[in-house]
Amino acid sequence: MLYNEKAPILFNEEAGRGIWIMTLDAPEIAATALPGQFVHVRIPGMEGHILRRPFGVYAAFPEEGTIDIMYQVLGFGTDHMTHLEPGERVEAIGPVGRGWQPPAGCKKALLVAGGVGSAPIHPLVGQLKAQGAEVTAILGAQTAEALVARQRFAEALGCEPLCSTDDGTFGRAGFCTPLVQEALDEAAASGQPFDYVACCGPEPLMKLVASMAEGAGVFCEVSLERRMACGVGACLSCVVDTVNGKKRACVDGPVFPSKEVVW
Repeated sequence: MLYNEKAPILFNEEAGRGIWIMTLDAPEIAATALPGQFVHVRIPGMEGHILRRPFGVYAAFPEEGTIDIMYQVLGFGTDHMTHLEPGERVEAIGPVGRGWQPPAGCKKALLVAGGVGSAPIHPLVGQLKAQGAEVTAILGAQTAEALVARQRFAEALGCEPLCSTDDGTFGRAGFCTPLVQEALDEAAASGQPFDYVACCGPEPLMKLVASMAEGAGVFCEVSLERRMACGVGACLSCVVDTVNGKKRACVDGPVFPSKEVVW
């Protein structure tokens, strides 16, 4: 079920260079959001830009009735969002879409996030651990300052996530993909391979991680980003090419089994 909430902003601050966290008072969405789903948001003061903007639910707190979203300043709209103050309201439709669907009985999962792709991945940690799965998380970002989700992942995991930065300012220097291959290889060599991989981030990263997972024989899901207009499956502006034809990222996704995506 979708809810349309005129959600007051409770918090809106920069967490790292150009990456912001916004907390919304949205009790109905907070109570029903599943890991991997998103909210489709209308921003106040942008009446000339009629399209809503999709943001993955970074965290949902049903008891408090709040949700967090993470956004990166990339253009006019996200820059405008940085000037919104607590007390102002955004109109949010949600929770929207198909979230993560780990295989039944998943015992060992590898979660891979690049940049702000850490937001849709983060809630999955709690879900998997509650099901008794062993979870390894790998986070990649351009710099240490952009690893804004590291602490939350550490708290959810009970240990530090594996990290890489393009400039070498934290963790492994370079892209996170070598860490992914090493984790897959080490798990296989131990006789306890992963049975699930989830990835969200830049499309080249997801394509490569999907290939690595397929090579290791591990079921993989990816969360795809597309420009969206309606966000509810009516306008067909966010189509994804799959082996089963064109699908809509907003309602058939944003999470898809990686083998179904035509890269």
